[in-house]
Formats: sequence, structure tokens, C-alpha cells
Amino acid sequence: MKPAWSWQFDPATLQRVQASLPGTITREWAWEGTTGAGVKVAVIDSGIDVSYPGVGPLAGGAVVVADDDAPRGARVIEGPHEDLFGHGTACAAIIRQVAPDAELYSIRVLGERLTGRGIVFAEGMRWALAHGMQVLNMSLSTSRIDYFGLFHEIVDAAYFQRAMVVCAVNNIRAASYPSQYASVFSVAAHEGRDPFRLEYNTSPPVEFGAPGIDLEVGWLGGRSIRATGNSFAAPHISGLIARILGKHPALTPFQMKTVLMALADNAQ
Repeated sequence: MKPAWSWQFDPATLQRVQASLPGTITREWAWEGTTGAGVKVAVIDSGIDVSYPGVGPLAGGAVVVADDDAPRGARVIEGPHEDLFGHGTACAAIIRQVAPDAELYSIRVLGERLTGRGIVFAEGMRWALAHGMQVLNMSLSTSRIDYFGLFHEIVDAAYFQRAMVVCAVNNIRAASYPSQYASVFSVAAHEGRDPFRLEYNTSPPVEFGAPGIDLEVGWLGGRSIRATGNSFAAPHISGLIARILGKHPALTPFQMKTVLMALADNAQ
């Protein structure tokens, strides 16, 4: 008797795989001539203010609220909504800078004080995956170890669905979830303002560096502010991923990591 799953590798059932990466990966191959059109990107955050220049219109979205009577402790309300803080607008504007034609969705899980509950974050991720998001930007995380398993389960589901989960790591040196998981695109801030500049870290858990220090970012009411944080580095990587997917939609998460590593400024 053959072991479980071995049937997938029988000659009669084995799927053919197209070699999708070239011998040399260049920026021209990766994103020249693409703007992220047709790629669905979820900004899981505090909402998005569409009055900020260049951010709107949005393709859709939802608000997630805690609800003890709901099966998983949180309830989703689909439809338009405002940004309660400004943080989500900043992330959306950065993504638009890199992938201007991506289909942006706002999934609000944070409140007026930029706080929220892990079960609400998780439900927002589930909604994103159920609605076919290809990139999930999460400039947020939780340090509570009791959520480790829950987020691991959702991130694994995203990986097998070929959805790219991009997470900002904690601004302090402490573990946070889901940014610690190997299948996530974990991001921290570096100096500079070139939205197409990225670096690769050979000593994870944080893998990618992108601009996030003393940046001018979008905020509420169409205004901009100066801000620093890993939160603003993550959407740069989300934008790059969306831009690449616009040209190479069949890439898997592990292939996308290979592409980004090859395109990093510190790659030899």
C-alpha cells in the first residue's frame, strides 16, 4: 500500500510545472510595463480615506468588529467605511505609489486609538482570503503567544492559496505574529525614500527592508505627515509584489521571495 499523498506523484496524475523564473531575474523582467492592474490587494488596517490624492477609488472592503455572539468572536460588515486614524491611508498611498492600478480593498480591524483584538485581525484575514485577495498588507501584529496557532493556521491557508501575506515586524525587538512566520514576507524599515529600493536580510525572521524612516505619508483629510515605522516599509513590499503579479500572476509565494531577493539592492 502506498503512503498517503504519494498518488499525486504517480505518472498518470502528476501535474506539469512550467518553469516560470528566468536564469537571470532583472527589474525589467519583473515589473517593466506593469502597474499592478488586476491584482487584488487588501489593506488590513484602520480604514482608508479615499479623499487622499491618488488613493481612491477602492474596489471594496469591510469592517470587522468584535462580537461575542459570532461563531469566532468577530463579525464582518461589508461596505464603504472611513479611516478612524490615518494609518491605513498611509499604507494605501504607499501601495498606490508603487502599483498605481492595483485593486485596493480596505479591511478595517483597528479603531480610533490604532488598537484592536487578535480575533478581529484574524477574521479580517479570513475575509480577505475568502474574497480572493492576492496580497494582504498587515502593518500590524500581536505579541500575544496565545494567538500563535490561530495566525499560523490562517497564514498557512494563505500560502496554499498563493496569497502573499506582507507583515511589518514589531517596532521594538519583540516577537509578533504573524510577522514571525517563515511563509510571511516580513518587513522592517530602512533609510531612503526610493519606493523601488529594497534589501534582503540573510538573518531572518525579518527578511526584507524598505523605506520607512522619516517618510512623508498620506493621512486623514487629504493631508500628509512625517512618520517613521516598520508599518510604512511593509506597503512598499506589498506594492512591489502587486506590480510583479500584474505581469507574472502565476508566481507562488516562495517564487516571489526568490524574485525579491534577486532584485534587492544588496544582492550580488
